[in-house]
Amino acid sequence: MPRIKYKFNPDSLSFDKVRLGLKALSLRFLAYFIGSVIVALFYWVIFTSFFDSPKEKALKREVEQMTIQYDLIHREMANIENVLEGLQKTDDNLYRTIFEAEPTPATLREGGAGGVNRYDALEGYSNSNLVIETSKRLDIIRKKIYVQSKSFDDLIALAKGKEDILRCIPAILPISNKDLTRTASGYGWRIHPFYKITKFHNGMDFTAPSGTDIYATGDGVVVDVQLAQRGLGNHIIIDHGFGYTSIYGHLLSSNVIKGQKVQRGDVIGFVGSTGMSWAPHLHYEIKINGVNVDPVNYYFNDLTAEEYERIIEVASKTGQSFD
Repeated sequence: MPRIKYKFNPDSLSFDKVRLGLKALSLRFLAYFIGSVIVALFYWVIFTSFFDSPKEKALKREVEQMTIQYDLIHREMANIENVLEGLQKTDDNLYRTIFEAEPTPATLREGGAGGVNRYDALEGYSNSNLVIETSKRLDIIRKKIYVQSKSFDDLIALAKGKEDILRCIPAILPISNKDLTRTASGYGWRIHPFYKITKFHNGMDFTAPSGTDIYATGDGVVVDVQLAQRGLGNHIIIDHGFGYTSIYGHLLSSNVIKGQKVQRGDVIGFVGSTGMSWAPHLHYEIKINGVNVDPVNYYFNDLTAEEYERIIEVASKTGQSFD
């Protein structure tokens, strides 16, 4: 109940009730109103300092969830980086070694994006550092994956080329293993059957009955078919490409013509004893870029380990060659 004010009246020697005018009432109301606003603001500041509004609580929960999601993303990116690193090592140390290719340069794998600031739109927020670092890390992973993808494309091309090389390498015995009488003479210094002097033997001799099939040891093109009475006698030369050439000497007859394409395993001629030959046999040579190499190192496509060891043992023995 509002308190009533009185004022002493000396004329009537009594207390008269004080009646406020409109101005006084207005000022009093304004004072109460301002005071109430100030008190309300004070309580609002106190409340907002210690308590969150429902909207703020929802936003904070959302930020916490996003932070957890970013942490999970970072863990997944770490796993991806480990897998990618394993692929890079396998690529450089295994695949490219097999295909005799140079490893992918580290500067290409680790190169940054460069250029203008691509993350300026992400700045100015409370979690800008977290978002920007995540974006940068993701961009680096994308770059590495792209480089690795291009590297695998190169390896596929190399593998396709390697298939051609593998088909062309002279990699089988020129005579079926069941038709061999024995490996008469290997690669190296041997006693010449006619001159009886030590002479370097540029190939391997395989004894077999006259007329035995002789096979192309790799895909290629017949570049020469010679009929001769001396030296290698009737012989065939096949160019396999990639620097490989094979020679088949002392043939009874040939089964191909110059310029003919042949595949590994095709019958190209028959065992004979033409030219400077001691007995029916095949003289077989392999050249790489025009230089003779030991054919025994190339029988890896049709022999068991035991058969290969036996041929190496016989071929390594010194003795007389058949041509």
